[in-house]
Amino acid sequence: MIRNQMVNYRGTEHTEGNSWSLGTRKALWGYRWLMFFYLGIDFGTSGARAIAIDQHNQIQAQTLVEFEESHQTADLWQHTLFTLIEQLPLAVRQQTQAIAVNGTSGTVLLCDTQGQPVSEPLLYNDARAVEVMDQVRAIAPPKHTVLSPTSSLAKLLWLMKRWRDGEAGGGWVFLHQADWLGFLLHGRLGISDYHNALKLGYDVKRLGYPDWLQQLSLPLQLPQVVAPGAVIGQVRQAVGDRFHLPPSCIVRAGTTDSIAAFLASGANSPGAAVTSLGSTLVLKLLSHTRIENADYGLYSHRLGDLWLVGGASNTGGAVLRQFFSNAELLQLSAAIPTERESSLDYYPLIKPGERFPVNDPGLPPRLTPRPADPVGFLHGLLESMARIEAKGYALLQQLGATPLTCVYTAGGGAKNQAWTKLRSRHLGLPILPSQQTQAAYGTALLAKGDLAHIANK
Repeated sequence: MIRNQMVNYRGTEHTEGNSWSLGTRKALWGYRWLMFFYLGIDFGTSGARAIAIDQHNQIQAQTLVEFEESHQTADLWQHTLFTLIEQLPLAVRQQTQAIAVNGTSGTVLLCDTQGQPVSEPLLYNDARAVEVMDQVRAIAPPKHTVLSPTSSLAKLLWLMKRWRDGEAGGGWVFLHQADWLGFLLHGRLGISDYHNALKLGYDVKRLGYPDWLQQLSLPLQLPQVVAPGAVIGQVRQAVGDRFHLPPSCIVRAGTTDSIAAFLASGANSPGAAVTSLGSTLVLKLLSHTRIENADYGLYSHRLGDLWLVGGASNTGGAVLRQFFSNAELLQLSAAIPTERESSLDYYPLIKPGERFPVNDPGLPPRLTPRPADPVGFLHGLLESMARIEAKGYALLQQLGATPLTCVYTAGGGAKNQAWTKLRSRHLGLPILPSQQTQAAYGTALLAKGDLAHIANK
């Protein structure tokens, strides 16, 4: 199903044509007084979205494609990418100056040297590579980010095993989802960004592949890694002609969906953080200091000269869904006395196991005693989650991250005012709503080149 949504656009319309020559397009683009747009494209788990912003970072148009099935193919990605662009207003396409694409972290595929897929995509949560984890542990340093069956490196080695078993063969290029989608636009095969390449083993501190990875002598081409937002090249002429993009339109290196959501939030200085209140509780803190600690599942993405430190707790909205409907959450939250701290001490989990801010794979859910009053029960759950969040940020700072200065909130829980007040009390800081919540918006900022204002803080 495809749904096209456009927001207020004020620009100069041109007549749609079937095809423009390069000379015609250049002539049309001699008029520099036109409004310029920057396009961010987000590929998520259930669909994809494109957002076009203007010079003032205002959204001018957006389109959405929802995936009807959970199974994703490269053909689906390509069709979705081109549909998103095609559904934008003609005048927006004609004035688009730059494009960037994000994808889900750890989603990968293999291509031949012409960019044609030779394997099905392995999605971010595909854990079939558990079969090769002994090999991964023998290669990578202890506690490295790649030591997970869902890492890009583990998936790569799993694909290598299939080749040895005779199920594939030839000269290939290993790419992440955002890498391949970007290739469809700019035509330069084998380029990635250091956000996507982190789980491949790329050393984001030294900006190069480590010796232990280079020594593997893999029978394929690893991507060339550049900074997110780096200019890769101009849009291919065939793509520009098809969608009436200006010949000067550039494609920038992309990022992951979670980093794009952080960029969209408005957090842009050391000490600023974003808490995502979705099914789980995810913390991201912008820091001068890099934090790596596999015991807590902590790793840092590079943002220019800064580091985005991330940690995730298994508590969150999925636990609330076990007990309350949306309507009940809305009604009961309004009755919570947020000025008083609940005496109930829970550790809300769906099943045993936690790694951040407590590292205990056997930690059991603690959801008792349960009062008869549902308001009191919900108060206890939200209060306990607020304590976990505060403990998480405290741990990041104990490990050396920049002190917390402000917290933005994204995700469905951001709308819960009672929860916000409880969290603010525990953190001792005001809780700010994210300026934008769509990852496509953050990617549009990346297309515009706005990562520089974070990198230079």
